[in-house]
Amino acid sequence: AKRTVVLVQSPLAHRVTGSLSRLTKSTEILLKDSLDAFIQKNEHVARDVILRDQEIDEMHGSLFREYLTYMLEDQSIITPMMHLLFIAKNAERIGDHATSIAEQTVYLITGLLPEGERPKRDNSVFI
Repeated sequence: AKRTVVLVQSPLAHRVTGSLSRLTKSTEILLKDSLDAFIQKNEHVARDVILRDQEIDEMHGSLFREYLTYMLEDQSIITPMMHLLFIAKNAERIGDHATSIAEQTVYLITGLLPEGERPKRDNSVFI
């Protein structure tokens, strides 16, 4: 919400938020499913959430590259685009927290943490 002060002043922000909307909607659904799995003690749904976190990571990486391209083409939009990137990163982190809830749900039900490391598909940090 703090970033809207800057974003409202930028007409560009309204034209490039489609990918961000998809990311935040997917994250919202992931969080809902994670909480539902916990409340219902549903291991199957919890494991599905864990797998779907990869989709959130991929969306974030794609959005990062998209916004970076816009900034390279027009340096005057760097400030609003950076605000949008911070919002995107926060949404991706919500997905990570939802996945942690799902992992703890699996542990609650089975007594075992899910095997292996959580798969990550966000390579934006290496760009």
